Amino acid sequence: MSKEKNKHEDVYEPDSTAESMPVDGEQLKVQMDALQSQLAEAESKASEYKDGWARSQAEFQNYRKRIERDNELTYANMKGDIIKKVLPALDDLERALQNRPADDSWASGIELIARKLQNILEGEGVKRIEAKGAAFDPNFHEAITHEPSDEVESEHVIDVVQNGYMLGERVIRPALVRVAQ
Repeated sequence: MSKEKNKHEDVYEPDSTAESMPVDGEQLKVQMDALQSQLAEAESKASEYKDGWARSQAEFQNYRKRIERDNELTYANMKGDIIKKVLPALDDLERALQNRPADDSWASGIELIARKLQNILEGEGVKRIEAKGAAFDPNFHEAITHEPSDEVESEHVIDVVQNGYMLGERVIRPALVRVAQ
């Protein structure tokens, strides 16, 4: 008999004591209410845990984006600092080329070097600030003098003393200019 009993263990057999007890509708309702409150509590906790998980995921995504943005900004700042250190050499080459002899092969070589340097800077996203004749803008220009001028409108750039440069949308060096009064 023990072998037969083991074979049928998973089969539900009503308890003989349960059959003898009368089923009370009131007890059944109390048990049902208790089960429903447990279910509601479990659903509430599951929803709370899901919301916490979603919030953590969003915070992590925001953190990752902030780190990427900070890294890009740091890279751009470092790049701008290095380019800023190279610009005086380019200025010297340009000044030397303004006063070069007409048919000197050595000066032509210097001009090629200056053009290569300018092409490298352009390839890195560096643009020269065009200032001559433009309206004075303190965001892009630094005025070294204010002079009366009949040829140029008031508050416009007469001449550029030193070129200014931008890296993307950021000014890495403002143009030094003479401004008309």
